[in-house]
Amino acid sequence: MEKNRVEAFSDGVMAVIITIMVLEMKIPHGTDLAALKPTLPVFLCYVLSFIYVGIYWNNHHHLFQLVEKINGKIMWANLFLLFWLSLFPFVTGWMGENHFSTWPVVCYGAIALMNAIAWYVLSHLMIRFQGKASGLARAYGNDLKGKVSAVIYLAGIGLSFLHPWIGITLYAVVAVMWFAPDKRIERELRNRFGDL
Repeated sequence: MEKNRVEAFSDGVMAVIITIMVLEMKIPHGTDLAALKPTLPVFLCYVLSFIYVGIYWNNHHHLFQLVEKINGKIMWANLFLLFWLSLFPFVTGWMGENHFSTWPVVCYGAIALMNAIAWYVLSHLMIRFQGKASGLARAYGNDLKGKVSAVIYLAGIGLSFLHPWIGITLYAVVAVMWFAPDKRIERELRNRFGDL
């Protein structure tokens, strides 16, 4: 199967997710800067979630550049990822509205972890379909970065019960780890297509 429709659909879903998240920020009724203060927690949650969705969009694009064809399992795995991504607006709004309280922060981490698991499933099904000698398999190697991310999410979820800001900090650490495009895939793309 061709991959173009899956890429276009995924781009559209991620754009809608970002749009829904920004709509969670209610417009203040005051006209001075002090009126913005109550929206700060929601804004901070939005920034973190925007970065997360942007990271997934960027890496999704790079991942699909390394393959020519996909199969039905990959399409379902892609939908599995999009399902978990689509829950970011809910947990983002809940966490912001409740000023980073424990359970919203724990649930945010759980959704982030499920996104990481869904990414793992998608990428490894793609590797299996492309073959162990494929450029995608070479680029991923043992996927240490993905495994470390899952461990940090689990730590963030557990430590959020001690103090929610520990969890938020650890979730932000994962975002920083993935902020730059995946160098393994970038290197493989350069090898295949030259300078991008």
